Amino acid sequence: MTKKIVPILVISIFIVIVVTLFLSLSSSKKMIVVKDGNIKQLPIDMKSGVFQDSDCGMVINDLQDASQVIIKSGKSWFFHDNGGLVKWLEDKEFKDSAKIWVMSRDTKRWIDAREAFYSLRDKTAMGYGFGAYEKKSDEYVDFDTMRLRMLRGETLRNPSIKKQLLGY
Repeated sequence: MTKKIVPILVISIFIVIVVTLFLSLSSSKKMIVVKDGNIKQLPIDMKSGVFQDSDCGMVINDLQDASQVIIKSGKSWFFHDNGGLVKWLEDKEFKDSAKIWVMSRDTKRWIDAREAFYSLRDKTAMGYGFGAYEKKSDEYVDFDTMRLRMLRGETLRNPSIKKQLLGY
């Protein structure tokens, strides 16, 4: 009987220690997950290592594919991959009215996500492949097409799509 209890007890203690460490690290770093007060719905100046992705919870260490969702009340959420932004936003009641800003890979500035163009082949934080661009290219798709591809699972994370787009 005790031979069965000891492994369960050890595993339980290990899980408690890991969870405690994770929570203490996130609170000690004072990560920004949601920010209030952005009534003008302008992009917030993000700093690497300070913001946390609202979809996956990871620290945003690279702003190359960063994005922000801001609703009329001024509440703002942050993301490090445009695909994750789309996935997170899909079931929100404000998905059509929210202001969405994405970091442009070509001009390195915040642009309106719905007016941006998206690559299907870029290396992004979560591997979806949707880098945002301000300047149009024949290879890029619009926001609605990118959103639809993301929701259908037609991303670089899908092996058949990856092979189709990248050849491997």
